[in-house]
Amino acid sequence: MPALDEGESVTAERQGSLSQAPMARLAVQRHSYGLADAAVFLGTLALLAAIARVGAGTLVAFGPAHQLTAINLDPHNLPYYAGRSVLRMFVALAASFAFTYAYGYAAARSRHAERVLIPLLDILQSVPVLGFLSITVTGFIALFPGSLLGLECASIFAIFTSQAWNMAFSFYQSLRTLPRELEEATQAYRFSHWQRFRQLEVPAGMIPLVWNAMMSFGGGWFFLAASEAISVLNHSYALPGVGSYVAVAVAKQDMGALGWAVLTMAIVIVSIDQLFWRPLVAWSDRFRVDETTAATSPQSWIYDLLRASRLQRSIRATLRPAFDVADSMLERLTAVRAEPAPSRENPGADALFTVALAVGVAALLALALHFVLTTVGFAEVAHVIRLGFLTFLRVLVLLAFASLVWTPIGVAIGFHPRLAQVLQPVALFLASFPANFIFPFATLAFIRWHVSLNIGSVLLMALGAQWYILFNTIAGAAGIPTDLREMADDIGLHGWNRWRRLVLPGIFSAWVTGAITASGGAWNASIVSEVVSWGATTLTASGLGAYIADATGRGDWPRITLGVGIMSLYVVGANRLVWRRLYALAQRKYRL
Repeated sequence: MPALDEGESVTAERQGSLSQAPMARLAVQRHSYGLADAAVFLGTLALLAAIARVGAGTLVAFGPAHQLTAINLDPHNLPYYAGRSVLRMFVALAASFAFTYAYGYAAARSRHAERVLIPLLDILQSVPVLGFLSITVTGFIALFPGSLLGLECASIFAIFTSQAWNMAFSFYQSLRTLPRELEEATQAYRFSHWQRFRQLEVPAGMIPLVWNAMMSFGGGWFFLAASEAISVLNHSYALPGVGSYVAVAVAKQDMGALGWAVLTMAIVIVSIDQLFWRPLVAWSDRFRVDETTAATSPQSWIYDLLRASRLQRSIRATLRPAFDVADSMLERLTAVRAEPAPSRENPGADALFTVALAVGVAALLALALHFVLTTVGFAEVAHVIRLGFLTFLRVLVLLAFASLVWTPIGVAIGFHPRLAQVLQPVALFLASFPANFIFPFATLAFIRWHVSLNIGSVLLMALGAQWYILFNTIAGAAGIPTDLREMADDIGLHGWNRWRRLVLPGIFSAWVTGAITASGGAWNASIVSEVVSWGATTLTASGLGAYIADATGRGDWPRITLGVGIMSLYVVGANRLVWRRLYALAQRKYRL
């Protein structure tokens, strides 16, 4: 393992991460400003100008006396609409990273907090995006009276809820499966809590977090149309964006506009992959917890350009003193004051916490019973439970299919960076492309071929949820140390023996994370997968997602609440009975 030193990161950047040729070019270009600096400077100016141009539209007046401009299906408007959508996506992604580090760290480092935060995360993951939007929009409008910024924040928050839970699960899983020798080394070196977080925990969780962030970003595209269509004050408003553009195109059955939207999304996704995700993957490779370097590291022309730029190094050198002061302050504030005492059980505190938790659960059950008795009745509850079971069966089929198909592909991509260079953009494009943009075409196919949506909805759910397993498997495979793979080659491990002794144990915890988030994503996707429309034609499947969608359309809050509650029970029950036990197995038996 890399040597631990207070001045360096536990997973410091390895010197051999770039080939000799790029390193030689970098050495030449470090001596003076050149084309790389000009490209970085002009690119930064262009980005800031685009953000200012697009962001200005979020500050216009809005209120009862103002009406938003209707979405225009002229293709010339798509670049601006796409820019508005991309800005919302990245603001939500930044908020998701902040939430991930805070929530995942608290859940992983406190046993009592874990008992509350992880079940709560299960529930949050199972609540449909439309549910969050319906609850929060009024509050955001009140925060920014007279400004469209309130609606924008409501839309961004809805996108955030489609991104954050998966990322938080990923970081939590990384902290719970840290290599034991690195944890012991931080204790031996008396690292402060801040040093441990910055030099061990964040770097160790970076590779899986980046891959899960890519997947979460794709999940945000999936719910873009719903998040850009806001209902408030008994009126519906469509915020300018590519998602609302598609919604209008579907309502008007305009295949030409839909085709232009699909082309625009393809260009946007490929551009974001080249300009953001691929450089981020190449940068995160420095955090491999490994004694050796991979034969071929992930490459990115943007990342090489930034490394060749003297301008970015000058900016970093200018800001470094301020960062060093802040770093020193945080180290002092979180310093370990005494030798770490051996952990001891505190039966009294544990019993008190358990009692408090039981009282809270009992209070929630009492509220639920009162709600059932005074609104929907037990017959409706039984009906919704049956519908939930039908959706549950679809989720199981999806998980089995996705695991069998995408696990081998994910391992191949994670083990072979050259293959990743080719397939990562393809996988990212498929995962990021909003599956519900394809729903109109699928609906037409179902109608023409007389396919029941009870079967077809599994395919529609898979389009949005199966990628969680693929991307987590890629991250798990990429995180297996190179020396272990080389040792497996040396002793002749091939075929099933290699999978049984190296691959499956190495990716197991990552696969569990992927299965959990894929399951939650499938439940959420059922809202839009069990009811699909093309113009005046609507296909409906029997399931909990269709029940919630119908109740939402009619504004039936008791049944919306019942549907979301039953969905949460299914998700939390599966997580408690199956996935958490597999997590415990991964922590106990398959820690590298």
